Amino acid sequence: MNTTGIIIPCYNEYYRLDKAKFSQFLIQKSNYHLCFVNDGSSDNTSEMLHELKQTNSSRIHVIDLEQNQGKATAVQEGANYLASLTYIDNIGFLDADLSTSLDEMHNLVEKLNDNSKLSMVFGSRKALESDNIERNFFRKMFSSFVGFFIRIILQLPIKDTQCGAKVFKKEIIENIYHQRFISRWLFDIEIFLRLKKQIGLKDLLNTISEEPLDSWIEVEGSKITLKDSFLIPLNLMMIWLNYMKISRKSTSDVVVLKSA
Repeated sequence: MNTTGIIIPCYNEYYRLDKAKFSQFLIQKSNYHLCFVNDGSSDNTSEMLHELKQTNSSRIHVIDLEQNQGKATAVQEGANYLASLTYIDNIGFLDADLSTSLDEMHNLVEKLNDNSKLSMVFGSRKALESDNIERNFFRKMFSSFVGFFIRIILQLPIKDTQCGAKVFKKEIIENIYHQRFISRWLFDIEIFLRLKKQIGLKDLLNTISEEPLDSWIEVEGSKITLKDSFLIPLNLMMIWLNYMKISRKSTSDVVVLKSA
């Protein structure tokens, strides 16, 4: 049975994180570990996470970052830590507010485990089969606007790059998280661009799977500020400029993945 480590980046989640749901999930699923990364929270998130760890110290891990560095760095720190654990086979990340539920995450992991050809499975809130998706109208429109430019940059048939539920085979973690991301929030785009460079377009499409979520609920209290929103176009431009050479590589230019 494969063991999966799930990273949960946390920034000022003291009043939002549902400790009971995480604890119950570990009771029900014996092949999971949870890695909470406290991203320099200014409230009592760190204390809460360490208290939660005491309830299951062997399967709950807590990483404390002294300063807030953004979701990208928090996930990167968690991924590299879990990759160092010999008993971990898959590594994923999930938003602390559980807008995508732990059960939905489990479904993504099962999809990854059931198909040996896959190296990455990720949730989609935009697939036609996803009927129970609750989102604010204006946030949905803004997401569609940003998504249009993301598709231009990626040149990949992916409907939802930004869903905060993704899981990877451990052996590709080093290739994805070996260096810092350019963007604090749009690092998902960089994940796909790095994979596209390393294994080529054709092989990439054969080793990733976008799975429709049965439900997704928008939870109030987003950590993306108004300033972050205004910076999104600039971030997209920076990503495009830095990875432009990657997008021009031919599909025959394949780099063999390194083992973790």
